[in-house]
Amino acid sequence: MNWISNYVRPKINSLFSRREVPENLWTKCPECGTMLFHRELAANLNVCSNCDHHMAIDPRERFNALFDTGVFVEVKVPEPVADPLHFRDQKKYPDRLKAAQKATGAKEAMLVAEGEVGRTPIVAAAQDFSFMAGSMGMYVGNAIVAAAERAVKLKRPLVLFAAAGGARMQEGILSLMQMPRTTVAVQMLKEARLPYVVVLTHPTTGGVTASYAMLGDVQISEPNALICFAGPRVIEQTIREKLPEGFQRAEYLLDHGMLDRVTHRKELRDELITILRMLTGQPPAVKGDLPPPGEVAVAAEAK
Repeated sequence: MNWISNYVRPKINSLFSRREVPENLWTKCPECGTMLFHRELAANLNVCSNCDHHMAIDPRERFNALFDTGVFVEVKVPEPVADPLHFRDQKKYPDRLKAAQKATGAKEAMLVAEGEVGRTPIVAAAQDFSFMAGSMGMYVGNAIVAAAERAVKLKRPLVLFAAAGGARMQEGILSLMQMPRTTVAVQMLKEARLPYVVVLTHPTTGGVTASYAMLGDVQISEPNALICFAGPRVIEQTIREKLPEGFQRAEYLLDHGMLDRVTHRKELRDELITILRMLTGQPPAVKGDLPPPGEVAVAAEAK
């Protein structure tokens, strides 16, 4: 009996026991609550297949879906002074940066790259909201200046994807100084007569909205993105009035003239190809003749 209970039964149980399911296989849509399988969600560019809610997408995934065959080259961004104010709240600023880098795998809140979109060479910059809420610090300012300088040098359009909670409080006034710096960078593009296209994603707020995010020659937004300087709750508390339905959302801003287009993420690449070719004086693209975007990269399942 010992042989059966000690060897045979555990062997049978191990063959038929239920495998543990990794925690990262499913994502719950924050809008409708639908559980989405990670491969299907990634293939749909992080857009909920049930309610069409646009979830955050990191810059590398976005660039992979934007550039022809997913090929792009990173543009080097000058490193700013680390922790210039020696800021500390609940933890030290360098510790917050290290935690954000470990959680996201990104160096900072903005990635700059160059490549081709529909055979049109461009420079692109994208903010990562998962990195300290995409906050605008000195690195982000340096990134936009580097992107503008690279675009001017190569005579290419600049496409910027904005997503931020505003300025980075740990850098104080140095963070706010990035507003005029980035405005000057955009002016460099205008003086060089190069297109500057901004894609606003959810959310784009604070000093980012008050500077480079609203200075594009063409302003595009993803559906239902929150775009504002001060949030609706702050405004309601200030004016003591109920705000209109959908106030400060992309569709509301489109109706009131602050945006040119509201475009679904899956249609954004084609829209950008059309706009960029138009602004650079190229003939309309033949869709079947264009290189495809990169394939969706999905992290390997835990075994």
